[in-house]
Amino acid sequence: MPLLATLAVSGLLATSLNALAAQPPKMKMTTDIPVSITTPDKVDTSIGALEFFDGVPTKTTVDTVYDYVDRARAVEVFINMIPAVSMYHLRQGLRDISLTDSNQIVIAEDMPDSKPLVLTWNNTSLYTWGFLDLKKDGPTVVELPPGVLGVFNDMYFRYISDIGAAGPDKGKGGKYLVLPPGYEGDVPEGYFVVKSRTYGVWNFMRGYVKKGAKEATDRIKAKLKVYPLAKKDNPPKTEFTNMSGLGDYKTIPPNDFSFYESLNKLIQEEPIGFLDPTTTGQIAAIGIVKGKPFNPDERMKKILTDAVAIANGYARANTVFPRDPGHRVYKDSDSEWVMAFADKDTYFLKDGARRFDSRLWMHYNAVVVTPAMALTKPGAGSDYLIAGLDSKRQALDGGKTYKLHVPANVPVKDNWSVTIYDTQTRSMLQTDQKFAGINSLGEGLKTNADGSFDVIFAPTLPKGVDERNWIQTIPEKSWFILLRAYGPLEPWLNKTWRPGELELVK
Repeated sequence: MPLLATLAVSGLLATSLNALAAQPPKMKMTTDIPVSITTPDKVDTSIGALEFFDGVPTKTTVDTVYDYVDRARAVEVFINMIPAVSMYHLRQGLRDISLTDSNQIVIAEDMPDSKPLVLTWNNTSLYTWGFLDLKKDGPTVVELPPGVLGVFNDMYFRYISDIGAAGPDKGKGGKYLVLPPGYEGDVPEGYFVVKSRTYGVWNFMRGYVKKGAKEATDRIKAKLKVYPLAKKDNPPKTEFTNMSGLGDYKTIPPNDFSFYESLNKLIQEEPIGFLDPTTTGQIAAIGIVKGKPFNPDERMKKILTDAVAIANGYARANTVFPRDPGHRVYKDSDSEWVMAFADKDTYFLKDGARRFDSRLWMHYNAVVVTPAMALTKPGAGSDYLIAGLDSKRQALDGGKTYKLHVPANVPVKDNWSVTIYDTQTRSMLQTDQKFAGINSLGEGLKTNADGSFDVIFAPTLPKGVDERNWIQTIPEKSWFILLRAYGPLEPWLNKTWRPGELELVK
């Protein structure tokens, strides 16, 4: 018999003898025990060898598996709670600039630019928002002006209600009454009533700018009022702060240990029960419990620091190379265009199952959750195409030149835009260009002979390129873009009209 075969047989024989030796002696009450329910004295795993004495783990094994499970839970907490921590920092950004009351509103009256750090906001929408504090104020009234499109989201970034054009007031304006968690008091007539599961509520709206930013700003400032129901007879004056150019307004959630500190602060502010028991238990398992201090020891802090690094890496992989095929806009091709809500599912549910990766994609990169952002009715709502790789699936390099071909007759009822973002902050890329993109509003773009457009991305204006069609990039930095359609029409929705890919210009 060849030597290798002899050794193999000998090895099998030795294994069999060891297995027999490991079997307990036959006793009067002995039955056959399936091997599948027993644990060998040594098990090799991806986290190292786990050792036992007849199923009892050694101290080293206990430490190893506890470390692993604590780290795994902390990774899942990041993935599950990025919506809440993102919302927390949207609000904390206001608190950092001393805006703490419900009637203190920020408005981009000179249109959004790249100075504030806000996840993928848009340079063609006149954003307006503030935060309700239902714990302090109780039931709160929002008197909405006409001509806006908005939404209430809670502190877990869950959709509560549309307001404005997609809401019950149908864009005519009206009075909304937002009730706090567990409210059992009287509800007066004359209001659109909505209920929140959290004390904090994001009061978000976009102002239509068809007549210009000043008209929209003046209309909103004249009509928007926010006040406690208890003060309806003498409401406080609404205070407005211009967030255009406001470099002190920073809203991006952290991706280091402080992520868990921010989450703890939110948990302490919100009522027990605003999250489901499983999620609450997962958070509690890593030491974040309402009413108790969050003070991890050195071991746990090291694990949490490791976990958030892994989770952040996963979030970035999920952004650029999403595994959920629902993110792909053009599923019959190798196109790099993706959508934020996989399959336009703004509830992140499929066949009764939570779409964790789709929810992570959205909340790691963007803000606002409403079905109005994924409508398939021509001329209504909005739609978004995102690209972060070129046509060869390579990362975009700010030191090179790229071209995006936009075919003629972009099928939108209102307007379209291309905005460029920083891959680090997921906020507008901060270059010498104020608005970090181009759009179909204003003086327009240079068209080709067939009515199409070529948008050029480069660190300096290339020779022969019209400046109106150029978006500036930064050497040694990557970037990505959003192509937005407001009021997308049938050819956009059924994909008979589609943009080109980002092509590297040699």
